[in-house]
Amino acid sequence: MKTSKPQGDFLACAQLLRNGVAVTLLWVLACGTAIAQTRFTPAADQVVLPVSVHAIGAGNSTLREAERDWRRDPKDMQLAIRYARTAFQVGLNEGDLRWFGAAKAAMLPWWNAAELPADGHFVRGLVRQGFHDFGGGLADFSAAIALDGQRSAFWSWRFVIHLLLSDMAAARQDCATMRERFGTGEGEACEAVLMYRSGKAAQAAALLERTVQRPEFQDSGSQDWLRFHLGEAWRVAGQPARAIAAWEAHLNRQPRAHSVRLALVELLNERGQFAEAKRLAVGPNTQATPSDALLVQWLLASRGLGDGDTARLATMVNQRMASQVDRGETLIERPRMIYLIRYGHAPAAGLALAVANWASQNEPPDAVLLAEAALKLKQPKAAEPVLDWMARTGYQEPALTSLAQQLKAALGRS
Repeated sequence: MKTSKPQGDFLACAQLLRNGVAVTLLWVLACGTAIAQTRFTPAADQVVLPVSVHAIGAGNSTLREAERDWRRDPKDMQLAIRYARTAFQVGLNEGDLRWFGAAKAAMLPWWNAAELPADGHFVRGLVRQGFHDFGGGLADFSAAIALDGQRSAFWSWRFVIHLLLSDMAAARQDCATMRERFGTGEGEACEAVLMYRSGKAAQAAALLERTVQRPEFQDSGSQDWLRFHLGEAWRVAGQPARAIAAWEAHLNRQPRAHSVRLALVELLNERGQFAEAKRLAVGPNTQATPSDALLVQWLLASRGLGDGDTARLATMVNQRMASQVDRGETLIERPRMIYLIRYGHAPAAGLALAVANWASQNEPPDAVLLAEAALKLKQPKAAEPVLDWMARTGYQEPALTSLAQQLKAALGRS
């Protein structure tokens, strides 16, 4: 029997994928998804909190209210759960990973609790997977489902983790259950992502073109997520012009859609459209501080343009990395890998990070970075797991397919 639910539960969850945050999403993202990735695992007394929601400048009354309530009584589990989930969502939306630390701080009194209410397991699972504890996140999402199997967001996040871990059979079963329990729309959204992650990108794009028009998905969060994945499906299908058109149209409607902006800037840089990439990386507010991911893309666009700003931007990236080290963060994040590998700051260090990252999660952009670094340093063996992953999942995209052919030639594989 189908149950009523808030609109777009699946869509809200996958920002991990879209931002590159594990959930990166970045479906995080995606929803990716979802954006930078992080492996920041501070001790309990070293969690880094934003000074204040007001200092960050977040114009979010729900967040301000949740923060005030939690600070007034941090031992109240329901208040902590509410604030942790709200802070986590802000971190995904804005590409600001400090909010993951805020979410963890709220959940610390129950961090090792064996039994929690369904919402407690769910929110702790969000934070755990955000810090790359995918096993812990998966266990919490499954525990939440066992307590309340009629919440589509619980199933959606479990799907995301199964996808990150390349457990395609489990991901496929999650999609089937979501269709059965929550209706065609939720099922189609899930199945479309699975399609383009398993070699059926054109079919996924066609499905998403229909799904994005469904009346239950017209809220801004659902549209952000669906239109990100619509563009991504076209990109993976080898139709970058359609991807750019989809993302540009949505960004004109929703200029704050960070994941869409980042995906578009990355694709424009890849295609050598550096002036447009720079304009979009800077964003509509030239006084705002860009996310780490957008800053690195701005740096790549500047180098491509030869506009004389590259050294300043590289210094900014280095300063951010240094401040992360000073705060005790041990990061494996995609912007850092891009800076080390693609920008070329330290390819050997980038390869080491890419290898370590791939051991914990399997995302297509990370596969590309690992293959690039391995080929650049003439160490193709380091990226051989990418070839095995492609064979196992069926994933294909033009850039990675080309790199895979070079890896096979270097390894003597047919």
